[in-house]
Amino acid sequence: MSLTTYTVTGMTCGHCVSSVKEEVGEVPGVTGVEVDLESGQVDVSGDVLDDAAIRAAIEEAGYQVAG
Repeated sequence: MSLTTYTVTGMTCGHCVSSVKEEVGEVPGVTGVEVDLESGQVDVSGDVLDDAAIRAAIEEAGYQVAG
């Protein structure tokens, strides 16, 4: 099991959180997504995590990964 944390910018409300959870949750290998709206931290857990696919999913939801 892997856990990767991303800092996401642009999220402002509960709908933003839902969008990110939905998009990232559809990435193959992802088993869990936790989002902290205040800090912008997105914790992604799964067996094998594809960093590029997760970043693309966050951008697909309309947000940017910081760093």
